[in-house]
Amino acid sequence: MSESLVVNEVYLSLQGESTFAGLPCVFVRLTGCNLRCSYCDTAYAFTEGQRTALTDILVAVERLAAPYAAAPRIEGHRVPLVELTGGEPLLQPNARPLMTALCDRGFTVLIETSGAHDIGTIDPRVRRIVDLKCPSSGELARNRWDNLAHLQPTDELKFVVGTREDYAWVRETIAQHRLAGRCALLVSWVHPLAPEQQDPVLKRVPPGQNPISRQELVEAIVADALPVRFQAQLHKIIWPPEQRGV
Repeated sequence: MSESLVVNEVYLSLQGESTFAGLPCVFVRLTGCNLRCSYCDTAYAFTEGQRTALTDILVAVERLAAPYAAAPRIEGHRVPLVELTGGEPLLQPNARPLMTALCDRGFTVLIETSGAHDIGTIDPRVRRIVDLKCPSSGELARNRWDNLAHLQPTDELKFVVGTREDYAWVRETIAQHRLAGRCALLVSWVHPLAPEQQDPVLKRVPPGQNPISRQELVEAIVADALPVRFQAQLHKIIWPPEQRGV
């Protein structure tokens, strides 16, 4: 396997989001992203990274997973999980053969993707966590709506909500596209960026947006009986929000 990827970091931590939150997970963070969401907390991954052979990435993942070799499966899944994230992992074509190789080794593989790229060619064994960008991201126009046709029950759709307008858009989108019951629907609140995370290349929140607090968001979800799972982003509760490798 001579292919390679530009990798920002590979590390073992706990899964902080998705329906797998709280489980041990090896993260493979790839370099590069073609979006500049207003709330992005990993802008360092836009450019920082080192070209690494796929074989070396697999060795690194297996090394980090080795202490769990005798661990029982959790809910049918081998632990640790492995997640490809970014940046935007689908910008690099060799992310696909890497995911297939990881699946072949028996890992439960997740991918976090912006929703701006085709998910239809990803190995069907991979659990796809796909963003739908809300208005305050500044990247609403980049949503690739034909991805909805590729969704499987094992996939997850994620909405990152920072304003009242975002929440209204999420509610309307779920109803318009009949998303309830298609797959898990996740809602995250926009966690304020630490000063060192406020990269000048990020988009500005469009004018006319009104911030929503975490409490207001949760209360709206409950009041509207919205069929979603609210995410608290465990990694930002456990560690400082600007800490890397967690």
